[in-house]
Order: sequence, then structure tokens, then C-alpha cells
Amino acid sequence: MVVVLKLGGSLITEKDRRETVDEGALGAAVDAIAGSGVDDLVVVHGGGSFGHYHAEKYGVSTDAGTRDAAAATAVHAAMKRLNDAVVSRLHDAGVPALPVHPFSLCARDGAGDLTLPLDGVEAMLAEGFVPVLHGDGVVHAGKGVTVLSGDELVVRLAAGLDADRVGLCSTVPGVYDADGEVIPEIRAFADAADALGGSDATDVTGGMAGKVRSLLELGAPAHVFGPEGLEAFLAGESPGTRIRG
Repeated sequence: MVVVLKLGGSLITEKDRRETVDEGALGAAVDAIAGSGVDDLVVVHGGGSFGHYHAEKYGVSTDAGTRDAAAATAVHAAMKRLNDAVVSRLHDAGVPALPVHPFSLCARDGAGDLTLPLDGVEAMLAEGFVPVLHGDGVVHAGKGVTVLSGDELVVRLAAGLDADRVGLCSTVPGVYDADGEVIPEIRAFADAADALGGSDATDVTGGMAGKVRSLLELGAPAHVFGPEGLEAFLAGESPGTRIRG
């Protein structure tokens, strides 16, 4: 059973301190993964105070690109440093994690469609490893290098690997309704439209509306939950908000 898990950048880093890992939050997440017993696990993590700082500094986003090689390298290098920290802590906990850097794998064409070869990830899983991917830069035809979000990677990995379950672990316990309560289940965007800004809401930065839309298109159930729900998710339970189109 393939499980794709994203650890949000806001969860594992200290938002207000440049390139600073939240040791307690990352440690708790790593302990949950190490004790889960999930056989085929793919981990994705966001950028938090690492990649986002450099992307903002150089004006790079999912839509705005750069042809400055030094700027693109700065964003990628920051994400590699965070990835190194995540992989290292997984190793310390006995998890056979291997880094996978999307910048060297992916490309985006002029229409914005992403190419993501999965042969290497599939081979890692077959050999008992845990691939660890991350948000990154991506060469984008006509724009230089733009940002590839961890959320988009999760969706592409889940679809390409025919994942059985998908989990997004962040700092919030689920998708909130208009009254600030966690919505137990979303079967259509209309179920959460009032809270997420309606069906015409624009989302190019990986906000909750974009997450919900993308996850509704998957063939596997997805869950959005906070750190307190991670062990339950890995155990096959349904913490937070369950999203299934």
C-alpha cells in the first residue's frame, strides 16, 4: 500500500527565523514515521523558512520565473539544506530515507504542464527505501526557473504511483468551515466553498483552496490534519478532514 505524506514547511521550520528547523516538530514527525510500520511511504516536505525566504528575495514564485542562475541556485540550495536535515533525522530514527531533488528531475512546458519521471522513486520503494522529495525550483519553458510547490508534487506522486492514501500534515487540524470548525469530510468543492473563498477563488501559492481542488481530483482518499493526527493517519485512521471526490 503506497502512502504519500507531506510535512508542511510551516510545521517543520520556524517561520520567523530564516533557515531554522523546528527541532521539536520535526522530531515528533520523524518519531511518528519511524514507529508507523508503513512499508511503501513517500515523504514530501515544504520550504518553510528555507526556500520561501530565497524565493521571495529573488521574486520567484509558481508563476514568476528567473533566468538568473545564481538566484535559482540559491532557492534550490536552501531546499537541499532543509532536505538534508529531514533525511538526516529520519536516518537517526532508523528510517531508510533517500533524498530526491525535483530540480534535477522535473521540467515544465510553456503550457505549465509538469513532467515528473517516477522510475527512480518506484525503484527506491521496491528496494525498501523511503524517497524524500521537497518543494523546489523547476525549469519552466519561457520563464526560466519558477517554483514547484510541495503540494503539486504530492498530487503528481499520488496519481503516478497509484497511491492508496494521501496525507497533508500542517500546523492546522484540518480544513476549517466558515465558523472556524474543522470540516470532517469534503466530497465536492462546494462543501467548503464559503470558507475557502468560493469556486472562483484564485490560488497560485499553494493555499487551502488549491489543495482541496487538487485532492478532490485524486482517486485515493486524502486527509488534511495537524501534527496531533500524524500517528493516527499513518495507522490507517482518518484524522482531520477527509477529502474524497
